[in-house]
Amino acid sequence: MATIELNQGNFESTITGNDMVIIDFWAPWCGPCRSFAPTYEKISEEYPGIVFAKVNTEVEQGIAASFNIRSIPTLMIFREQVIIYSEAGALPASTLTQLVEEAKKLDMAEVHKQIAAQKA
Repeated sequence: MATIELNQGNFESTITGNDMVIIDFWAPWCGPCRSFAPTYEKISEEYPGIVFAKVNTEVEQGIAASFNIRSIPTLMIFREQVIIYSEAGALPASTLTQLVEEAKKLDMAEVHKQIAAQKA
């Protein structure tokens, strides 16, 4: 699956309508963002069941602000509408692949249980 562009109109439905969404927060003027883009696109093609998305922080400043994006590129992974990973910095392909594999293995029942316990 090719990466999709997220905006105010499709952000929430993308997060709520998919089990796993990986988001690259980027900007056109950002050198590291531009060098990371081909790696991100290549890895996205290896995982057709996962949504790989991009948020242009220049255009979608509201989305970037709501997630306190201070440095780009920032990679964020949602599983079952829960942020399980958020970190700034471009990753090499091998590290991104490893991150995706670890995210897929995560026991989300346990994650939801921990969230419920924290809220109680």
